[in-house]
Amino acid sequence: MKLKVYEDYEALSANVAALVIKQVNEKPASVLCFATGDTPKLAYQLIAEKSISGEADFSNCFFIGLDEWAGISPGNPGSCHWFLHHYIFEPMNISTSQIGLFNAMADDLGKECERMNKIIKQEGGIDLMLVGVGMNGHIGFNEPGTATDSLAHVAMLDETTLSVGKKYFNGAMETNKGVTLGLKHFMDSRNVIMMANGAMKAGIIKKVLETESTIGIPASLIQKHADALILLDSEAATGLDVTLIHEKIFQ
Repeated sequence: MKLKVYEDYEALSANVAALVIKQVNEKPASVLCFATGDTPKLAYQLIAEKSISGEADFSNCFFIGLDEWAGISPGNPGSCHWFLHHYIFEPMNISTSQIGLFNAMADDLGKECERMNKIIKQEGGIDLMLVGVGMNGHIGFNEPGTATDSLAHVAMLDETTLSVGKKYFNGAMETNKGVTLGLKHFMDSRNVIMMANGAMKAGIIKKVLETESTIGIPASLIQKHADALILLDSEAATGLDVTLIHEKIFQ
């Protein structure tokens, strides 16, 4: 794992976008897994701009969705499905044959998770996973206590996740479950980028990087990933013990 801190959110987003472009230029048929939410939004907009301008060709990539709110329609602007289509797939003219997302409206969510596991296996695994950090340290909907060998599964959502998630919905968010790729998918991804911005993330980032890796803070597993970057803006890095982090990253 390596840590990089940028001056502000704009610089953070620009560098994340550049790393995704670099991945695709080096491996045009990359399998990419993208989180949704406010944190990566600008990076995705920059990626779309670069794709449209011809700086990278995503026509041979395959896109995997990290997670989804159970029972939420794909047309709902709060859904991960809507977010990815709005900010990435539509502007970049990505074909439906290049997309593997959870169907949160499936009658049997367990079988839906099995389907996602099969897609990832058929595509040869994930080349690059881009994730954020939940306020409780979750990755996707892998809440505190999730087993490290978990694959795609149905998750009962933590109260913190439900409280934060309300901001994405115009009306009531009528769910307490999610479907998500598992922590094994995270650890098996060939490359991982974890990004966080803003002062409100400083507390959980300190825990993620300065405590021992534990399933109580799923994002702390990044410490054990061989090819992972954690990229922060200066506000999210506030309060980090620079000496301790240096020892953990470069020992």
